[in-house]
Formats: sequence, structure tokens, C-alpha cells
Amino acid sequence: MGRAVTVAACALNQWALDFEGNAERILRSISIAKSKGARYRLGPELEIWPVMHRNVRYNCRVIFLNKKILLIRPKISLANAGNYRELRWFTPWNKDVLGFFFPQDTVPFGDAVLATEDTCLGTEICEELWAPNSPHIEMGLDGVEIFTNSSGSHHVLRKAHTRVDLVNSATAKNGGIYILSNQKGCDGDRLYYDGCAMISMNGETIAQGSQFSLDDVEVLVATLDLEDVRSYRAEISSRNLAASKVNPFPRIKVNFALSCSDDLAVPISVPIQWRHHSPGEEICLGPACWLWDYLRRSKQAGFLLPLSGGIDSSATACIVYSMCHQVCLAVKNGNAEVLADARRIVHDETYIPEDPREFCKRVFTTCYMASENSSQDTCNRAKLLAEQIGSYHINLNIDAAVKAIVGIFSMVTGRTPCFAVYGGSSRENLALQNVQARVRMVLAYLFAQLTLWTRGMPGGLLVLGSANVDESLRGYLTKYDCSSADINPIGGISKTDLKSFIQYCIENFQLSALKSIVAAPPTAELEPLVDGQASQTDEADMGMTYAELSIYGKLRKIAKAGPYSMFLKLINLWKETCTPREVASKVKHFFRTYSQNRHKMTTLTPSYHAENYSPDDNRFDLRPFLYNTTWSWQFRCIDNQVNIFCFFDVCI
Repeated sequence: MGRAVTVAACALNQWALDFEGNAERILRSISIAKSKGARYRLGPELEIWPVMHRNVRYNCRVIFLNKKILLIRPKISLANAGNYRELRWFTPWNKDVLGFFFPQDTVPFGDAVLATEDTCLGTEICEELWAPNSPHIEMGLDGVEIFTNSSGSHHVLRKAHTRVDLVNSATAKNGGIYILSNQKGCDGDRLYYDGCAMISMNGETIAQGSQFSLDDVEVLVATLDLEDVRSYRAEISSRNLAASKVNPFPRIKVNFALSCSDDLAVPISVPIQWRHHSPGEEICLGPACWLWDYLRRSKQAGFLLPLSGGIDSSATACIVYSMCHQVCLAVKNGNAEVLADARRIVHDETYIPEDPREFCKRVFTTCYMASENSSQDTCNRAKLLAEQIGSYHINLNIDAAVKAIVGIFSMVTGRTPCFAVYGGSSRENLALQNVQARVRMVLAYLFAQLTLWTRGMPGGLLVLGSANVDESLRGYLTKYDCSSADINPIGGISKTDLKSFIQYCIENFQLSALKSIVAAPPTAELEPLVDGQASQTDEADMGMTYAELSIYGKLRKIAKAGPYSMFLKLINLWKETCTPREVASKVKHFFRTYSQNRHKMTTLTPSYHAENYSPDDNRFDLRPFLYNTTWSWQFRCIDNQVNIFCFFDVCI
């Protein structure tokens, strides 16, 4: 019997209900794996469909050899937090191995391992790797040498290293080979699955798949020596003692070998150093791939973005530009599917996208919507950035529409609202800002529907939103303004990370227009100018900085902190810069404004999920949208604690 095994991990861009396309991608990956010499091929979670067993639906892997099913392995640990609600659709398996009856045969159904002629393989499904009692622990002690995980793991900024560490640690403590396959692409919703198929052995990465690419099928192959696993395990005495006490798994005998008897000359794959992307790279690549999937599958002709000349809309524009880069690169590398999609989108059967700027001009329209409160600086910044990325750029003025709407109100009520600088109340001031913002949303959709018509081109455009995750959390946006769009590629990204991304684009895309954009203070430009310059800034309006907002968001969602818990954490975190009373004031202000604006989350534009403190009300952050905004009991607890601190300060 041989010792070298060649295995394949696949990352597939599967799409719910696309049965024919999904089957084609599976068959193509099998063909590629076989052509590369693999004798075992692993695909991602739910690459086809679930299985009904005795009228109960299970999330299963079906393992087969030469058209014969060897095992149907149902998922044991279901993901039921954050973005996942698997218990809505599936039931976890907690029984022994049973029989699954086909008309002409019965196959094992349950938690078992496969014993081939030369090794033993075990199965995990996605969440089971992340569980504290992962099956690979017991399987490894029972002599399983190859662990296989079909995964559906989505992208979050800075998450890849966690997944890699989990896989490598699984084989570092127990020895063995771990193969992980993952879904890739837009899930038809807010998530982007980021591939990252990998193969690990004895705590080291042997093969790494791409995290972001436009390839619908990626097959990662490695050849490994089974004797390396056995010699590694033989030296771990604690493992061997534990193995003598383990409860054995049911074994299914398979008359097949993964190795060949004459494999002495077969080259063995060697460990590699995992290459992680920086957060700036992740923002550049992940949302760009998500946008491409959304664009080609929605069968639209491109995007329209209200480009204000600020950081958020400029970052969104840069993500679209990055998408154009990825498309041109994929076509250059021979990706026929991307070429076919690009030709269909631009309605030109002979078109070849070679220049990102030229392709951008065809599929991306930017629009600067000026008002009497807009400065020349932001207009110039938007125009220069549009020129550098190549978008089709429109300048328009919304004053006539705003005056018409306010005029209707004045005609009906006999009252004319004024901005605060002209003596108006805070209600008047806010209402006049909101009118401008909402007019921009209406115009964005009008131009999205008809801009290509005016240019003699077919199709319509998807409207892009550009509110970041911090603004959404704080509610610093007008309900049904330009934050209301078809999709938003930056809605799950913090302002701090967007600034890092802008810097990445300056350095890698040579977009010099971004330098003045990132240097300017963020402003909505909805209030009257002072000497031609914006007098309004975001952080002054919000009463907090973007850096503070990120901290509030992480404590609220990830640390599950309410007002009092957050106060207790922040008096230590900010003890060098703020007194307890100042911390109390900041925490109270955040929770008041957060709760007052929570209703806006119910209409939040579907956004790329990139942060674990996202306030997305649709799928991730399921909370009430009607709060008691006084927080009387919680704030009273904070006040009592502040008084205690002050008492001790006086005593000292």
C-alpha cells in the first residue's frame, strides 16, 4: 500500500435555486480535480441541497465513490447566531447511524467515518469546526487521519486568520490532515463567502486558496504523506493516552485506496506561509466581488452613485473601480465566464474589457447633486475623482426641486421654515436638511432609470448607497435619503477602516484626488455655507467622534453591553482622557440617540456584511425598533456609580 495521497478542496460560487448552474460547477470541479490527480474531492456546504430523512430535513454531506453513495452525514452542530438561523430550516443530528432507504439500496445515514484500504476519513460541516466539542477531536483520537470540512463561512474583516488558526490548531494538537472547502461569492443577500479553501497537516498550512476572486470554480490540490501524520502522532504521548479511552466511531469499510503502491517518486507538497490581506485590501476586494455578482445576476447594466466628494461616497466609488480592475484582470487571465458576463452587461458581443477606466465609463455613473449649501470644494473633489476612475459623471442642482417642495408646504400652511442660522427652530432646521436629502434619493432613482436611455444605451442602473456602519448605528442619516438605495457596499464598514481603504487606493490605484478627500472633515453640507465654506461637520452634529462610535458599536453588539455595563467598561478604557462624569455623559448621549433612531434600521439598504457590530435589523442585529429612550433605571445606576467615584476622589 502507498503513502502519498492527493486531495482536492474546492471553492464554488453556488447560487440558491440555480440548480443547473450549481450542478455544472460541481461537475466542472470534479473534472478539474481528477485532471490534477486528486483521488478525493471536497466541495462546500450545501453545494446542492438538503436531505429529508423520515420527514425531517437535515443539512447533509453526501459522500460517494464511482456513482455509489457511501455515507450520508447530517450536520450535528447548527449555526444559529449572527447571520445564521439554521434551526429554522434544519434539525441537528443526535442519533446513531441509521439506514437511508433508496428503491434499490440502503445507505448509512449518520455520524460515521470511512475506512479505506490505506487510511481513515472523517467529516465535519462548517460550524462543527468552530464548536468547543468539534468532532475532529474525538475522530482524531479514534485514528481518523484525514478530516474534511464542507463550509459556508462568510467574510468579515480580519476573520480569515481565525479560520486558518482553527484549522491549523486542529491538526497541531492531534496530528492529521485537514481539508476545508468553502462557498464563495454573493449569497443573494448581504453576505459574501470568501473561499479560502485550504489544506493543513500537522499544524501547518500546505495549500491556500484565494480569498477573493471572480472565478466561479477554484480547485486546490495537494499531495501529502500519510506517514508524516503517523510519525507526528506517535510522539504525542498525551494524545496516545487519550486515544486508548475514546469511544470508537462507526466505521464504513470502503474498498478503495487514496494512495497508489508505486508512489515513491510522487512529489510531496511542502508547508507554506499563509498570506493574509490587510483590511484595506479586504475592503478593496471583497465588496468589489460582491458587487460583480450582484450586477451580473440582477441583469442590470451598471451602477449609479450620488457622489458627494466625501469619504463615504468616494470609498464606494473606489470599490466599483476595484470591481472594474478585477473584471479586466480576470478577462486577461482567460476567464471566459467573466468576459461573457461583461459583454452581456454592456450589450456588445465583441467587447473585451481591458482598461478599468474605460470599462468603468460603461458601467458606472456618478452624480454630484449640488444645492445652495454645497461648497465648490466638494464639487471639485467629486469631479476630479470621477475623472480619475473614468466614471460617466453628471453635475446637477437640486435647489429648484427643494424650493418647489418647501413652497407647497408654505402655500398649504402659510408658514415658511428657516434654517437655524436665520432664526429658525431646531425642528425647522432639521426638516429643511431632510428635504434636500430626500430629493436626492428621488433624483438618484430617476437618473438610474433613464440615464442610459439618454445616452442611447439599453438597460437600467442599480443605485448604490454609501452610509457607513457607524452612521447607521448612530442613526446619523435621513430616513429615505441617499442612504436608501438598492445595495450598499460600505454599510458594514467603519469610518476608520474606510479611511485606511482610501489610503490603500491612493497608494495602489494612484488616485491623487483622494488625498484632499481624506484630509477634509466629513460634512453633510445641508446647512447654509459661511463664506463659501461648509460650517457643518458630522462629528459636531453627532456629538461624538467616529472613533468613539466604533467603540460603542463593538461594546453594544459584541460585548452585549447596555448603558451601565458600557459605562463600567469605558471608565477603565478612557481613564487617561475622561473623568467618570464625562464618560457617563458620553454613554448616555449615545444610547439616547441610538434608541431614538433605531427605527431607521428597519429600512436600511441591504449592505455588505463586514463588521460584527453591524446594526442591520433584517438579519443580523434583531432588536426592537421602539425603545424607551429615557433609559431611566440604567442612567440612574450610572449616576449612582459616578457619585461613588466622586465621593472616593474627595476622600482621597
